[in-house]
Amino acid sequence: MTVQPLGEPPTELRDPQALLAGQLDHLRDALLRTLDATPDDQRAVSQVPSRWTPLGLLKHLTYVERRWLVWGFLAEQVSDPWGDSLHGTEEWYVADAETYAVLRERFLAQAERSRAIVAQADLLDVAGTGGRFEKDPPNLAWILLHLLQEYARHVGHLDIVTEIAADTVGE
Repeated sequence: MTVQPLGEPPTELRDPQALLAGQLDHLRDALLRTLDATPDDQRAVSQVPSRWTPLGLLKHLTYVERRWLVWGFLAEQVSDPWGDSLHGTEEWYVADAETYAVLRERFLAQAERSRAIVAQADLLDVAGTGGRFEKDPPNLAWILLHLLQEYARHVGHLDIVTEIAADTVGE
């Protein structure tokens, strides 16, 4: 099976903020399309020494956006910003009750919140302090570039793991 690629943002798009947001959406879509094509019994199985699973990756990226945009950029206090690990000891932790449907819904809700945060700010706006950052916070452009590189790396990992587990070819 092959996961069909989704189009990137149009090449004629000239607004840098829209380009970054569009690329982030493109990677979110690639993640979900690959996970949707992964058999249910393979989403909770690790294929790598670090023991992450496709479900754990989905949960991790939800928390990554929360840490960088809500806790980081907005400096909002959030409960359990490292909730993708078990008490800070077991990375990639997924509770038994956290099904794909549950984690997918949380991911979509966080993505929507993230889009709203990005839409209401400018790329050169500096993150607040008192949340994730105590001093020298980055600007929104830096945060978005960090999110893009994290997504690109993890979506590539997921493509490989999916090929190994389910003979599904990603992008």
